[in-house]
Amino acid sequence: TVCSNAFIYTVCNFCRYFMHNIVVVFFNVCVKYDIINHYRSLNINIFMKRQAKETDKDIKNVFFKYETNEQKLYKIANELLQTEKAYVARLNLLDKVFYAKLIEEARKDTFPMDVVKNIFSNISSIHTFHSQFLLPDLEKRMGEWTATPRIGDILQKLTPFLKMYAEYVKNFDHAMDLLKQWTDRSPPFKAIILEIQRQEACGSLSLQHHMLEPVQRVPRYEMLLKDYLKKLPQDHIDQRDAEKSLEIIAMAATHSNTAIRKTENLKKLLEIYEMLGEEEDIVNPSNELIKEGHILKLAARNTSAMDRYLFLFNNMLLYCVPKFSLVGQKFTVRTRIGIEGMKVMETYNEDYPHTFQVSGKERTLELQARYRAFQETIHISLQKNETFKSASKDELKISELGKRAPRWIRDNEVTMCMKCKEPFNAITRRRHHCRACGYVVCWKCSEYKATLEYDGNKMSKVCKDCFCILTGHIDSEEREGKKKGILEIEAGQFSGNSIMCGFLQYCEKNKPWQKVWCVIPQKEALVLYLYRAPQDVKAQSTIPLLGYQVEDSARPTDPPASFRLSQSKSVHSFAAESEDLKQRWLKVIRMAVTGEVPKSPEENHSTEITQEPSSNGV
Repeated sequence: TVCSNAFIYTVCNFCRYFMHNIVVVFFNVCVKYDIINHYRSLNINIFMKRQAKETDKDIKNVFFKYETNEQKLYKIANELLQTEKAYVARLNLLDKVFYAKLIEEARKDTFPMDVVKNIFSNISSIHTFHSQFLLPDLEKRMGEWTATPRIGDILQKLTPFLKMYAEYVKNFDHAMDLLKQWTDRSPPFKAIILEIQRQEACGSLSLQHHMLEPVQRVPRYEMLLKDYLKKLPQDHIDQRDAEKSLEIIAMAATHSNTAIRKTENLKKLLEIYEMLGEEEDIVNPSNELIKEGHILKLAARNTSAMDRYLFLFNNMLLYCVPKFSLVGQKFTVRTRIGIEGMKVMETYNEDYPHTFQVSGKERTLELQARYRAFQETIHISLQKNETFKSASKDELKISELGKRAPRWIRDNEVTMCMKCKEPFNAITRRRHHCRACGYVVCWKCSEYKATLEYDGNKMSKVCKDCFCILTGHIDSEEREGKKKGILEIEAGQFSGNSIMCGFLQYCEKNKPWQKVWCVIPQKEALVLYLYRAPQDVKAQSTIPLLGYQVEDSARPTDPPASFRLSQSKSVHSFAAESEDLKQRWLKVIRMAVTGEVPKSPEENHSTEITQEPSSNGV
């Protein structure tokens, strides 16, 4: 081991000496042919600059880590100065550019001069105060900071003038209304504003954005001064003046705090206004955005779902379609649904969880939220707003027929005409939708037309019953008085008030297995109704459960999670999607076959709207 170490040491010394000689020779050659200077000009400068930046960064980190209290005070005062400069530039834009150009045009009687004055309020006074008094004093003080390290005395002297902001803030909502009104009414007014907004000084921001600055400025002073006082020693000469200044600024800020919340909402409205292509009239102080987000819209005719975007406001719901854009999100408004009279109800869909229906006078939508948050937000809004109504699963009221857009029953939810009850087929009896009630009907039952108020009084295709009601050909009481057969009970009426409902596989005797919609209604708790689809108006068959034997033992030929109901020679076989679902059905059926009315457990009652999508949803 000692010999090996000595050998390695010798080799290392030799290599070091050899490499040293090579480097010396290479350096002499480079000097002779001026290669060093050439290489330095290409790469050394880059390396040195990079090293310098890293060194500066390290120095700054060390500096700020061990920053003294005096340096922190200087930093806050300098921030006040720099933000004041930027603020005065915005005021100059409002006063000397927007206001001046509009006043100049108003003198030609193009539009009233009072309108311009009411929009900009006392912006000229605010601009004069900041540009001729506050900013020059701050600049002078920062120039002599070493001798006079304080700003409290300046602010105490000038902050009483901040009370002039009260007039501007109180007028702000009215100014936004006037601005929107005259932008729509007067083309010259709009042209001047658009021309100025295209200038570089505007920074691609609208006039409304710039007019928000004065509302937000006073709370900014308050925040900076509070930070300044935290760093200020108790025995500092500027302590008393800074505290008095903060009291005055805080009083002035109280006038702005309420407006701040409004302006933040207004900023969001402006963003949405731009996202919608500046076509929708939503920039209004009375509008409040509650929630926005992506959502899936379920097709009325089939089971497909389309990506859509919703904007929920306090007075309307915007149903939008995303459109291609290289810069930011852009949407096209497909439907605007007013909040007044809006109804919301949860729905069951076999393929999608968390579905709900929004029904307004203009349109009815069936939607699927990716999470329950959107749905819960709408329900909270329903409770706060008296104009909202929580909808039940009943039919559209006759008094609302034609006045409110119905929910379209999807094609796959029915197998027969919902009026004449004849089964559909692909050739002679195809599916059609009544535009008044949303039912799926055959061509014979939809060969009528009537005007619908929710659709702008256009002539639309309706079923025979809706035609008679809308045109007054028959009395509605006579229509409701018609007797129905024992099977002519709509599955939709039961599903909302059932002890148990959902899809099961069904087999009678040796017939092939088929998928059926099974319902045990609360009103007839001892009867099991079998439908071919969840919205069929006529049951395929019924099974009076009283006296039936329940067999839970598995047979080799039966699918998993199966059970049977037998009575004499009659045998009905069922199969659920899972063992857990099977046990829930058996718990209810075993009580019904003994004549005991099953109670609707909370878990069963809520499964219809909470269970994940499955072929046997309950």
